[in-house]
Amino acid sequence: MKCPVISLDNKKVGDIDLDDAVFALPARPDILARMVNWQLAKRRSGNHKTKQRAEVNGTTAKPFRQKGTGRARQGDRKAPNLRGGGVAFGPVVRSHAHSLPKKVRRLALRTALSVKQADGKLVILDKAEAKTAKTADLVKQVVKLGWDSALIIGGTELDANFTRAAGNIRGMDVLPQIGANVYDILRRDTLVLTQDAAEQLQERLK
Repeated sequence: MKCPVISLDNKKVGDIDLDDAVFALPARPDILARMVNWQLAKRRSGNHKTKQRAEVNGTTAKPFRQKGTGRARQGDRKAPNLRGGGVAFGPVVRSHAHSLPKKVRRLALRTALSVKQADGKLVILDKAEAKTAKTADLVKQVVKLGWDSALIIGGTELDANFTRAAGNIRGMDVLPQIGANVYDILRRDTLVLTQDAAEQLQERLK
């Protein structure tokens, strides 16, 4: 399919051919959900921890004799049923990551790109470059383009001035092509690909 290429001044500068195998797949909410869950699970630190019975600082002496007191028998004061004791079946430090086949991950990224294209939320930019690193200058261009919430994906290397200026704009993220991922694509309303990024993604995913 053909898609127009625009500049930051919102002027058409040409066209680009997008591969249907990457940008025209049917919507698969199940695949997108699996991918997002996989990404978020990998991000979890998993450092939650409670002290178990063996880790609580305290004596191991028997608090009172086994029989004759009328009370329930107790082994030591670190038991979970006593005040100040360990936590039974509490959380431990662990990884929440789980495996997801590489083919599913590639399909999810192609699906996310296709969903943006089908919704009319995909924009192809000739290049993401700025003459200065001033946020005010870039904001004026972004307002004209109508990007309230946008993810801008550049080529292999990002322009330093553009990245610095966009970093202060609320609702705007900038990533290199290799960092394109399903979660960041879906969390922003508009997906902006530079011409280099679109070509590289097609080569990588087709």
